[in-house]
Amino acid sequence: MHKFLTRFLDSSFWALTLKEVNQILRNKQLIFLLIFPPTVQLLIFGFALSPEVHFIKLGVVDYAHSQTSRDLVAALTENRIFVAQNFSSSEKELGNQVRRGDVTVGLVIPPQFDRQLAARRSAEIQVLVDGVDANTAGIASGYFSQIVGQFSRQLNPNPNPNLIRPEVSFLYNPGLISSWFFVPGVLGTVLTLTSSLVSSATVVREKDTGTLEQLLMTPAEAWEILLAKIVPLFVLLMGDVLLALTVAKVVFNVPFRGSFPLFLLVSALYVCVGISIGILLATVSKNQQQVVLTSFFLNLPLIQTSGAIAPIESMPTFFRYLSLLNPLRHYVVIARGFLLKGVGIAELWPHVLALAMFAIVLLSLSSIKFRKQLS
Repeated sequence: MHKFLTRFLDSSFWALTLKEVNQILRNKQLIFLLIFPPTVQLLIFGFALSPEVHFIKLGVVDYAHSQTSRDLVAALTENRIFVAQNFSSSEKELGNQVRRGDVTVGLVIPPQFDRQLAARRSAEIQVLVDGVDANTAGIASGYFSQIVGQFSRQLNPNPNPNLIRPEVSFLYNPGLISSWFFVPGVLGTVLTLTSSLVSSATVVREKDTGTLEQLLMTPAEAWEILLAKIVPLFVLLMGDVLLALTVAKVVFNVPFRGSFPLFLLVSALYVCVGISIGILLATVSKNQQQVVLTSFFLNLPLIQTSGAIAPIESMPTFFRYLSLLNPLRHYVVIARGFLLKGVGIAELWPHVLALAMFAIVLLSLSSIKFRKQLS
């Protein structure tokens, strides 16, 4: 052990590492990629990605022309979930508006609406929903049913009691803030893109400038050259993790309920995974253009099957099982567990173990490919 430590301290690793650090500091484009895109992506995705739908265009045909029918329309539009876009005189005209896309939801209030309510009978209304955008249609239908149900209870505050009355409690996110779900996922997404692109660009740059051949002429061994490239990038990417956590807390007020040192340790594993992917991409690419194109071919499926943007449960069965081979999926689960639930390794150990295995396998593969390239 002492002999190995002495050899390591006297190796060319330190000189090579210093060279990499100087190159990174002189490369303003690389510094820009490490700071600006992750921050902007986190802000854009955090604000833009939301399952909530507002300002749904509503078309109305009111045959009743009563105070109650106008109150129903007001109840639908008061929270700006629905916006009364058109008031039509007939169902045919309303159907044409839905067909053209002028309105997303059409409401038809029949002439006998008030008479049925006065007689304490169910008053039927017709609702037309544009189902081309299935996600918006489903959400609009749910909102519509909820608002109409609440309006009905206001008209009749003493309905027949239900036999079962659920008491629902929302854990870990009582305010149902959508950004709390998306931001940890976006953190993993940004880390994936940044680590793979920056590490691959660093290695490919050696090919483009011809310095890779110069490294072969030095007495340094292959592991020293590879480690000298990994360590500075690893430190800078861990700085990206801290930057993303700061943005999540300051801008989106996402809580951090778990162990901070343990989360940094797990993030370090994932940074190693991202760097390994980048080095693998660099070894199979001849120039930076090929690296960028290949990285998008690989990173987009990783992001789409990770659960960072869309829930895993909404995917087909085949892709749910396939996502188990996706390291980003495991990191997203870990990030949400640490940030929102405050759980630790005891609850997340399968995902941590999977991430460690990915890091070991990918680092081994990337180092083998890199050594073959040097030889």
